[in-house]
Amino acid sequence: MATAGRKTGKHRANSGLIAAYSLVLGLVAVSALLAFGLGSGAPEAAEPSVQPVASLEVEPPRKVIALKLPPRLAPPVFRTLAPAESADLVEVTADGLRLPRISPGGWMPWIANSRRFDPAGPPARVGLLMIDLGASEPLMRRAIEELPGEVSLAFLPATPDLPRWLMRARERGHETYLMLPAEDPSGLAERGLKPIETSADAPENLRRLRIAMARAEGYVGFVVRSPGPVPRSEVTLRPLIREIADRGLAVVEINPSPETAILQRLTVEFGAGYARSTNILDYRLASDGVAGSLDRLVTWTAASEPERTPRHAFGVMQPDNGAIDAVVAWHRRLVAPATVSLVPIIGHFECRAACMARVAAQPAQLRP
Repeated sequence: MATAGRKTGKHRANSGLIAAYSLVLGLVAVSALLAFGLGSGAPEAAEPSVQPVASLEVEPPRKVIALKLPPRLAPPVFRTLAPAESADLVEVTADGLRLPRISPGGWMPWIANSRRFDPAGPPARVGLLMIDLGASEPLMRRAIEELPGEVSLAFLPATPDLPRWLMRARERGHETYLMLPAEDPSGLAERGLKPIETSADAPENLRRLRIAMARAEGYVGFVVRSPGPVPRSEVTLRPLIREIADRGLAVVEINPSPETAILQRLTVEFGAGYARSTNILDYRLASDGVAGSLDRLVTWTAASEPERTPRHAFGVMQPDNGAIDAVVAWHRRLVAPATVSLVPIIGHFECRAACMARVAAQPAQLRP
């Protein structure tokens, strides 16, 4: 019995010691949780024995996905003017015509409405201009939608719904012009517009010019075919070019003949931007068509010598399915050209003394 009592006492002592150790370990664990901020609220009273702790499920590491950076946007191909500045480029006459004008701040429509291009490209420049758009809606639509944005487009002023088509062309990146409605030796005339004629007096021709001007907004200037009765008559041209220049518009002359251009001299005198082309790409006698004419134009332009001023030239063509197909195919072959830049017609303009004086009135116009 004494031995049994001693064993019982010893067993009780060991049990008490184990319980004490358990209590101490439990308090240490709670203190550690609180120290590391993992506990919440006041600790509950410790149980006399340590309860088993359920194992925590560890979430698998999540796959880190890098967010794609937004694509770097190219600078807009057209200038973005404030609404007030755009409104200042339009004059509303007493008879309701909306005419282009040089803004009070000095902005000239022929620059404000032109397409930008990168001046850091190859200095030799080539351009393309499709004229007489509007007589055929399917061809006009194809030219707007399928030709590269660097190709400039010239519309007949009498084109139905002309403002919408010019806006669509701009959205597709095309710089736009209007054809000057002048008398044609072949007897062709635009529907609904009286042409400018050598037989009409100056006030009447100015009235006809302003009606054509008011047909739409956002164009760069007028395209004039030479030679012809009107371009050959300085008496007829002088008041017209003065009006075009004073309203901040430009003149593009298509003249394959070598004769001295009256138009160029008048644009210099009155301060209008001017460009001229002698390259008719769809000339019927060209045996290899538009594609061959384009290749020859690029070859001539790229032949600039390092010591000489780089060449620039632009070609002209009529709206035609074959011409559109040829230009599209040619442009696909022109991958990252190292010798020439394809630029809109604005890149082929000259602007001399009186013209530069007007441009300099608004320094922002001098930026590329």
